[in-house]
Amino acid sequence: MGETMKTKKKEMTMLLLIGILIGCGITLGGMLLVQKGILGGMATVSNTDYQYYQQLHQRYSKLNGIYDSVIASYYKKPKAEDLETGMYKGLMAGLGDPYSTYMTSEEYTSWEDSTTGEFEGVGVVFTQDERGNYVVVQTTPDSPAEKAGIKAEDFILKVDGKTYDSMNELSAAIKGPAGTKVIVTCQRDGKNMDFQMTRQQIIDQSVESKALDDNIGYIKISAFEAHTAEDFDKAVAALKKKGAKRFVIDLRDNSGGILDPGIEIADTLLGKGTITYLEDQKGSKQYIKSDEEKLDMPYALLINDKSASTSEVLAAAVKDEGKNPLIGTTTFGKGIIQTTAKLKDGSALKITTAQYFSPKGSQIHEKGVKPDHRVKDNEKTKKDEQLEKALELLRAK
Repeated sequence: MGETMKTKKKEMTMLLLIGILIGCGITLGGMLLVQKGILGGMATVSNTDYQYYQQLHQRYSKLNGIYDSVIASYYKKPKAEDLETGMYKGLMAGLGDPYSTYMTSEEYTSWEDSTTGEFEGVGVVFTQDERGNYVVVQTTPDSPAEKAGIKAEDFILKVDGKTYDSMNELSAAIKGPAGTKVIVTCQRDGKNMDFQMTRQQIIDQSVESKALDDNIGYIKISAFEAHTAEDFDKAVAALKKKGAKRFVIDLRDNSGGILDPGIEIADTLLGKGTITYLEDQKGSKQYIKSDEEKLDMPYALLINDKSASTSEVLAAAVKDEGKNPLIGTTTFGKGIIQTTAKLKDGSALKITTAQYFSPKGSQIHEKGVKPDHRVKDNEKTKKDEQLEKALELLRAK
């Protein structure tokens, strides 16, 4: 893909020349004899090349005209690289999909770092709501963001006084070398607040666990990262050694991450069957299956309106199996998957390539996954009503 894009970019000049100079064409043995207009003479172009350049001219001649006007008329000399980046980002923005984007090499590096759970930044996890707001989901324990006072539900407005048009751009701006300072502007209850922080090495623990009374193990999955499935298996094994015979698996406020770890955890929890299936624009379906081995112990899954993406794949699979309950509120409703392709210059495209469905064919995107037991957490109390309901159901088994 990267090579194709590079070739087209280089051939733009030739495209424009042909678009201007073509006067008439005569087909001759699969070739075209093209009259060069004011230059005189003839040039031989294959039918395939002629159609290709004609298509490029029809598609991009307006863009090139705009580019020339900007270069000639803007009150300061523009940077060609910035204009080109804007073109690529604008093309992706035309999809109207906040999850599809063009990333510069720096943004792609930042995005890759976030999938490993180790990076340099301030330790704030955020998502984008249906209105385009950047909403804080949580802060990493003992991180600069937590110490500064950033809280869940805060809206992130600016980084160092600048606004950003995509989650990847915003994430890259917040991150940076350890020891450097950054100011993040948030809005809380209609009031804007500046948080000045010093970046540090962040090691995100996506799985936390503890033993509860009555031989119940509690496992919190805050994100799906490279080592999440492995850490989940370790947590289950450790809790079993402590006598756990039932589990609460908490997916609340988990906005997703990498799909593969979620599939691995679903495979651990479910018996033989379908975990999810993907469907692309052509209607082609890809089924993802689990094997016969499973965690042969009762468990309950906690979800809420901030459980999204991979969390919803896992929740929908458990719900359709019908053996272990979901407790909480309806999930976010992000039922689409993105594929990331790195280009030759280090930049990348992240584009939505398929929609995923529950094993029984229920749509997740823009609908979410409904719990079996709807329980809304009362923020005015210290009690965790959703967890209490899960424990009640497990104790009855």
